[in-house]
Amino acid sequence: VQLVESGGGSVQTGGSLRLSCAASGSIYSGYCMGWFRQAPGKEREGVAAIWAGGGKTYYADSVKGRFTISRDNAKSTVYLQMNSLQPEDTAMYYCATSTSAPNICATMQIPTFLDWGQGTQVTVS
Repeated sequence: VQLVESGGGSVQTGGSLRLSCAASGSIYSGYCMGWFRQAPGKEREGVAAIWAGGGKTYYADSVKGRFTISRDNAKSTVYLQMNSLQPEDTAMYYCATSTSAPNICATMQIPTFLDWGQGTQVTVS
């Protein structure tokens, strides 16, 4: 699966962005799709994930209530709506896929995600 992220940019504190991740192939119901981010000098961290089959979603504590992950299986696209953005949200954002079970999907363990996009930059100031 090839993944291409888009929608990043520069916004002011409190602003919103919607990231998109288009997959070259179908997002099968058995796929876990995740959004991750990496700020300069920091480790990559999981932000949100969605189990494509049942639509169950998972979030990092730092983004709960502000970010929403969703998917459109027909378009093979996953979205990340980001509201109330803060400077600490500044990072390169990546989407990734995993065939892990829902309970593993929820933990957003990076080694379980095998296909990655090239990333899209989000800058909040």
